[in-house]
Amino acid sequence: MDSPVYINPSAKDWIYISSESSTESRILEFHQLLPDYNETKLHALPELAAELGLAHVLLKDESNRFGLPAFKILGASWCVYRVVGDALGIDVVYNKPSIEDLGSAATDAGVSIVTATEGNCGRAVSRMAKYLGIPVRVFVPSYMDRQTRNKIRSEGAEVIEVQGSYDDTIPVIRKEAEQEKVLLVLDVGLEGFEDVPKYFVEGYGTMLAESDRQVLEATGGKSATHAIVPCGAGSIAQAVTEHFKGAQRRSKLGPASIIAVEADTAASLKASLQAGRSISIVTKDTIMCGMNCGTLSTLAWPILKDGVHASVVVTDQESHAAVVLLQNKGVMAGPCGAASVAALKRVCAEYRDILGLGTESIAVLYCTEGPRAYTVPFEVQGRDVMMIHE
Repeated sequence: MDSPVYINPSAKDWIYISSESSTESRILEFHQLLPDYNETKLHALPELAAELGLAHVLLKDESNRFGLPAFKILGASWCVYRVVGDALGIDVVYNKPSIEDLGSAATDAGVSIVTATEGNCGRAVSRMAKYLGIPVRVFVPSYMDRQTRNKIRSEGAEVIEVQGSYDDTIPVIRKEAEQEKVLLVLDVGLEGFEDVPKYFVEGYGTMLAESDRQVLEATGGKSATHAIVPCGAGSIAQAVTEHFKGAQRRSKLGPASIIAVEADTAASLKASLQAGRSISIVTKDTIMCGMNCGTLSTLAWPILKDGVHASVVVTDQESHAAVVLLQNKGVMAGPCGAASVAALKRVCAEYRDILGLGTESIAVLYCTEGPRAYTVPFEVQGRDVMMIHE
């Protein structure tokens, strides 16, 4: 039987060295100007830390970011701002046009946006498009539930169904974006399409800058030794890996190990690490729908290949158990966000020595989404049954 954990030997001594100067401070300033900006909480979980034999377990709670239930708006807002600026010939990084001014120029130019999503990302892109007053069409896989579609529509977007999976939406939206003045916004790197998803990754820097400072405050000046992050197509995992393995952060705060968590029905990173190359896999439905991606971002793969110390797959049952565990501690998380807890428990039980998890370890977990209704399988007397969790 294939192990649910893959230890990546190439990540031990790898350091990420960027060829570009950091724009993290500029991105934070940009986010602070948006409506409903808020710094999300970092929850201490001392009982879980004691149970696992760690110094600290700290959970960065992205369940309410700009009033939306996920971290995606950080990347989506910065990406849309950059993409629209690029289309209009405006250097938004240095000129810093207001949302109103950029939106007015975009309206005059008649631009629109097209994107694809499994839920949170499409809603986030639509929210930023609404701030700017730009039309947006969101293409979704056929299995997406009505409630999720309606939330995307609530942001003013047109929702269009594509038969098949998320991966099946990609060629459709790429063709749509061939039309004049139609801008493709996507957080997944594809062949010939890597500048735009790079903006998403940059946008997540606000979350990471916040959590670095919050961890130091929570521990009396000690930084994280381990970071656990969900991985779907790989953009958020890429951002976390670049941040914690970056030369600049390492020189100030020391090294940290990266643990990526995937759904066992969509473990494309683990399969790729084992193969030594990025490969596509056939996925199955999961309650961790934001991680249901069979192909890694071409932008993320080189970073994850060299920088992720371990890939851990968890089941729907494990994810649901983690949702309940966090709920009992007053933290409201969705299955993707709670998966980080499930992954930490697994590696502490079986791989703690290999990954250097001990009584001095400080683990920061990225909880990427808030609570939502879902149907989850669980075992009763040897058979799978279904329930609705809200």
